[in-house]
Amino acid sequence: MSDVSVASVSSALDEEIARAELYGVLARMWYAPPDAGLLDALGVAVTEAPFAGGFLEEPWRALVGAARGMTPASARAEYDALFGGIGKPAVLLYGSHYLSGFLNDKPLAALRGDLARLGLVRDEALGETEDHIACLCEVMRYLIAGDDVAVANLKEQQVFFGRHLQSWVPAMCEAVLQQPGAMLYAALARFTQAFIGVEAQGFDMLEGGS
Repeated sequence: MSDVSVASVSSALDEEIARAELYGVLARMWYAPPDAGLLDALGVAVTEAPFAGGFLEEPWRALVGAARGMTPASARAEYDALFGGIGKPAVLLYGSHYLSGFLNDKPLAALRGDLARLGLVRDEALGETEDHIACLCEVMRYLIAGDDVAVANLKEQQVFFGRHLQSWVPAMCEAVLQQPGAMLYAALARFTQAFIGVEAQGFDMLEGGS
């Protein structure tokens, strides 16, 4: 996953920069447990809403507070307990599972078609299929902050978000929240739910204004 700037999330005047950096934070934290640097950055982040509108303020404050109570070792232990282990993890982070009930199913094939249309290819070094929540957040980050305006634009963001995140990410977050051992990732799940809700509302307004 790409490097992310928690400071940009906390202080950006440009809402689009803040959106891109929030997707970056989500991608990084869902992909792997936070290291000491990311925990430190979260721990000193300001707790005001990342961008205009207070709906994200409380879940962001809770995420910052949870990060302050973690060490890299405890964060890794929680991540491994929730998303790793031998056999089926307690919580799966792949869209196909929530959309069809199976891994590597038709939703993944449809996603790969859309990624090809956008000119994006999987980084084989990541070790995850493209429907992993972290990979999808990275795509959204690119569609917001990328230089190629032919694909990095609001319309493509809206289409990709609606097809590949909006319909299943809230269910994934609920699955995390049902785990009694979730602390940092419970806070991340609540923040993710809130952020996805804000994004959905924004795209709905865009649709209504078009």
